[in-house]
Amino acid sequence: MKLCVIPARGGSKRIPRKNIRMFAGRPMLAHSIQAARASGLFDHIVVSTEDERIAEVAMANGAEVPFLRPRALADDHTGTDAVVRHAIAWFQAAGKPVSHTCCIYATAPFLRAGDIRAGYEKLITSGKSFVFSATRYVFPIQRAIRLNANGEVEALFPEHLFSRSQDLEPAYHDAGQFYWGTAQAYLDEMVIFSPASLIVELPHYRVQDIDTEDDWASAELMHALLREREKRQEGDQP
Repeated sequence: MKLCVIPARGGSKRIPRKNIRMFAGRPMLAHSIQAARASGLFDHIVVSTEDERIAEVAMANGAEVPFLRPRALADDHTGTDAVVRHAIAWFQAAGKPVSHTCCIYATAPFLRAGDIRAGYEKLITSGKSFVFSATRYVFPIQRAIRLNANGEVEALFPEHLFSRSQDLEPAYHDAGQFYWGTAQAYLDEMVIFSPASLIVELPHYRVQDIDTEDDWASAELMHALLREREKRQEGDQP
């Protein structure tokens, strides 16, 4: 059985109720649910939450909420891996063995069904434990600067101070959208950011952390631009 887990707790501090706040005409987490459903891969799409209002919104948008998450797994310090393990264990205990699980963040309005399918295909064909979304840094991290205790500028990597950008190794960062894994890898608490994993590379314009009001505004603008571009492309087709 393939399980999708969308963690969505109710205690967001910087953007209150962000998981169900309206974004581009629908609750934020509805975008993640839609992408998961459109992928056609999952036997169950579950929103893991301790919040009854989030549960109602999740079910109204096509997800399941077969349990309310324990409060002990809904504080500021609980990682998403623990939430995923709890969901897997719940289904296993209900007599529904889980083979593969995809954790999808509730704040991933740029996620597409094709990204999810690409991750699954790579997971199955590679034999790796995890595949997750990532994107390339747009500027070489080796040319980063920092401020010292006196507020003065220093190179973070002095050895690359005069290196040409094109000669530097590309670097990537987690896109914060989806994390495919075998159920056993999750249960064994394997480290995702390790050689046990591969990535699906996303274009940087479809990657946006949404932790502040500025992030939210930026994401809304980008989402509107992408929708407009897609409409134009559809209109150009014969």
